[in-house]
Amino acid sequence: MNPLLAELIGTAILIVFGAGVVANVVLARTKGGNSGWIVISWGWAIGVFVGVFCAQPYSGAHLNPAVTLGLAAAGKFAWNAVAGYVGAQLAGAFLGACIVGLFYAEHFKVTDDRDAKLAVFCTAPNIRSIPRAFFCEVVGTFFLVLPIFLMTEARIWLPVAGGGRNSVPVGLGTIGALPVALLVLGLGLSLGGTTGYAINPARDLGPRLAHAFLPLGTKRDADWGYAWVPVVGPLMGGLLAALVALLVL
Repeated sequence: MNPLLAELIGTAILIVFGAGVVANVVLARTKGGNSGWIVISWGWAIGVFVGVFCAQPYSGAHLNPAVTLGLAAAGKFAWNAVAGYVGAQLAGAFLGACIVGLFYAEHFKVTDDRDAKLAVFCTAPNIRSIPRAFFCEVVGTFFLVLPIFLMTEARIWLPVAGGGRNSVPVGLGTIGALPVALLVLGLGLSLGGTTGYAINPARDLGPRLAHAFLPLGTKRDADWGYAWVPVVGPLMGGLLAALVALLVL
């Protein structure tokens, strides 16, 4: 598969599961109504797991411009491929959000809470302090990207002819996506309570654009005055993580 197509599909899958679980929790008359933050955190983590193991063999499964930028800044990804990856991620996020909008269309119609409708697609701070929200997005993304740099592949040690041992990487297949999914789950549970942990510019901007275009019944504006925070904050967090990785690795 073409790497850009893999990034688009992987990011779309991520958003279908992630925005989908938010819709199930916050929209009116769903089966999962009011089931809470833990359900939302698990839904996003599973979305990451599925998206990563689908895209990993073809693109490396960045699915996040902050990851792509951080890897490029650390010399682990070609700069000339960054724009294509980011464009594919944004397109995938927009597509995934449109699918969720169509899937839950009847529930959008019967939901009066316009903020809840917007929450399906993008993040917002519970206490509206823009500097603090920006700080939270930088820190949250830092603790996403730095562990990705520090994670090591599973290896086993095997005896070799003539004595001694040699380490051999173990192909974990889909299980190799599990550490990143658990990382996202932990971030949601621990650091997600302030801004909703966008930690991914495509995850926020693509669905925010979808909210602006989709017919969702009566809806509010897409809060464009805040929209730069979950874009610039994660990019800064990814760059900061890359700097630290260059210093310690």
